[in-house]
Amino acid sequence: MAALLAMVGSAVAFAQTPPPEMKFDRSTLVIETSAGPRNFDIELALTPEQQQRGLMHRKDMGAYEGMLFDFGETRPITMWMANTLIALDMLFIGADGVVRHVHANAVPLSTATIPSNGPAKAVLEINGGAARLLGIKPGDVVRHAIFGNAKN
Repeated sequence: MAALLAMVGSAVAFAQTPPPEMKFDRSTLVIETSAGPRNFDIELALTPEQQQRGLMHRKDMGAYEGMLFDFGETRPITMWMANTLIALDMLFIGADGVVRHVHANAVPLSTATIPSNGPAKAVLEINGGAARLLGIKPGDVVRHAIFGNAKN
């Protein structure tokens, strides 16, 4: 019986161990808001494997950091927060770089789906509450190479 309990305990500990780190390319982007430009240092989730991992298992993120998910085509998108430890704001962005929808303060560890509420090409995840604090809202423009609108 003790051996069985030890095996079950080991399996539970293994299941809670975060997977090894995944490499993401880094970039910068600018969000043009009515209060002025907001600059972010971001990681890029470009492959299906990177998009599946996203910000899972991260304990924190800098105030002007985030992750940009490029889905390559414009379509309805759903996201979730499974294994994500920090609250996030999700900005759903059209192919033209315009923010279409902001989902504020996604609940950590939730498996509920979060819809784009319309077609989007990309999602920018930033710290929960940051969109409100920085004045980011639908209609603002995200400037980055994936949208073909980055300023030099």
